[in-house]
Amino acid sequence: MGLLDETQSSYYGGSDFGNYQFVTLDDIISSFMVVYVGENKILTKVSRTDVQFHGMRAIQELSYDVLKSMKSQEIEVPPSLKMILPHDYVNYCKIVRVDSNGIEKPLYPTGKTSNPLPIDQNADGTYIINGDNLDEQTESDTWANYKSQAGSSSNNDIDPLLLDAQGRRYGLDPQYAQANGTFYIDDRTGYIHFGSNLAGETIILKYISDGLGTDAEMLVHKFAEEAVYKHIMYGLISGRTGIPEYITQRFKKEKFAETRKAKIRLSNIKMEEFTQVLRGLGKPIK
Repeated sequence: MGLLDETQSSYYGGSDFGNYQFVTLDDIISSFMVVYVGENKILTKVSRTDVQFHGMRAIQELSYDVLKSMKSQEIEVPPSLKMILPHDYVNYCKIVRVDSNGIEKPLYPTGKTSNPLPIDQNADGTYIINGDNLDEQTESDTWANYKSQAGSSSNNDIDPLLLDAQGRRYGLDPQYAQANGTFYIDDRTGYIHFGSNLAGETIILKYISDGLGTDAEMLVHKFAEEAVYKHIMYGLISGRTGIPEYITQRFKKEKFAETRKAKIRLSNIKMEEFTQVLRGLGKPIK
């Protein structure tokens, strides 16, 4: 029996395109229970809840460096110079500014400033205590001073001692040798802070999610389906007592091998495109 259960007219007349390349976590769990669990099988008895737990953990781990789990958000930087971290944010891949031609210009994090926890003080320097908690200010002076600098960018991070009398620079750090702008992420408040030269600019945040945000996101590319099965099996075997160590190590190696295979497949390397890049590298520079 074929896997396709819809006609071409219904597919091209709908809106869910390209879904054949993915398989849902629920289908993976059902298939695992049929193939690997039962009498005369590797696992004689396993609850579906345990399989679901290890399946979700597999998606999380694979999402970080194997699956195509990168998402993006585009905003126009408001006057507050802050962007809220997405609700399913785990880590960022890169942040770029979009110019008038639609070209992405990378932004780099600045290590020269931050947004520390501000505390109100009396004139004599003592802390203002409100009950059992310190009374926190709504905004730190450090952040207020940074965003108030007109045209603040990476150039403001250059140490003035690196400039000679003629204004020439020595020992310039490459991460600051650009004028696209800077940012830093305040994990305490959940904001991305930008320099004032980025006010009104279009910014794209490309970030990593763990793939468990919604049921619709718990999809696995078919190139990595076998890797999920091995992750689930190793998780179940390693969490049980009485399993010989060589059995545990066997499934550990299989999990590693399938993960590596999935990563190679999903890297999407095309020989013609790779050859074209190598041709460009072979050109002499005159």
